[in-house]
Amino acid sequence: QVRLVESGGGLVQAGGSLRLSCVVSRTIFSIMAWYRQAPGKQREMVATISSDGTTNYADSVKGRFAISRDDAKNTVYLQMNSLKPEDTAVYSCGGNYVYWGQGTQVTVSS
Repeated sequence: QVRLVESGGGLVQAGGSLRLSCVVSRTIFSIMAWYRQAPGKQREMVATISSDGTTNYADSVKGRFAISRDDAKNTVYLQMNSLKPEDTAVYSCGGNYVYWGQGTQVTVSS
């Protein structure tokens, strides 16, 4: 049983920052990712990071979000800056595109 547990979500005003964490119950996977899903919308990829540190970001978050990993702590982070109301969603952590956490709610007010 592999568990991924996200934390760090909450309510923040536009322009503010949050840092999300994802702790995995074992060595983290080669590919770790953050996804988000807003009500009535499809889930979308926010950011990915590979074991060699290569990162990719959705165009909508480039320059504002940063994904990182700490393999010694079995943890992946998502630093979110300059938050916008359209960033409001449930953010979920994924490993190797097959393992998923339960998600953490991020709400950005105007």
